[in-house]
Amino acid sequence: FLYAGCGFGGSCFPKDVRALASTAREYGARATLVDSVLAVNEQQQQLLFARIQEQFTDLQGRCFAIWGLAFKPNTDDIREAPSRRLIEALWDAGACVQVHDPQAMASFHSVYGERADLQYCEDEYAALHGADALVLVTEWPRYRNPDFEAIKRQLKRPVLFDGRNQYDPAYLRCMGFRYYGVGRAQASASTMASQRPLRLAS
Repeated sequence: FLYAGCGFGGSCFPKDVRALASTAREYGARATLVDSVLAVNEQQQQLLFARIQEQFTDLQGRCFAIWGLAFKPNTDDIREAPSRRLIEALWDAGACVQVHDPQAMASFHSVYGERADLQYCEDEYAALHGADALVLVTEWPRYRNPDFEAIKRQLKRPVLFDGRNQYDPAYLRCMGFRYYGVGRAQASASTMASQRPLRLAS
């Protein structure tokens, strides 16, 4: 939770922070730091969708590969997971998603069931097939060192949104990826000029 990324979730941490803020208010105390933690986390959970929307502009009919549904690795818990905020926003914008998670697929299915704009994939590389971009949401170990050449082959275009800053931006840009992380310094002006929003035909 101390690293820049697309926000924290789960059943305990968000609830406990809100409870601490509420208790402070009951006693007339100012819990500015606690309130700021909640506000920043709310912003971070919206950040990936904002980045995607900024780059693609019109999301109607787009498809996105989502790696990671659980709120953190090594659990099947999706309560208040950043993936849910992102996926629901993509659906509202008319996009579809192809999702993979090593443990949380059943939990996700129990909440969202079967939908025309949702495809569950047994393998993370299968989730890439025909997608407009890959979005890493949960930093599972199995996603740490993927086959980037295979990712490029499967995606419609090599675009990667790294919600956990798990990958090396310079390396991916050298491979021809459009890479977007969280809380990192901007690329050089020449690199940014080559990465204008993707107003592409379907």
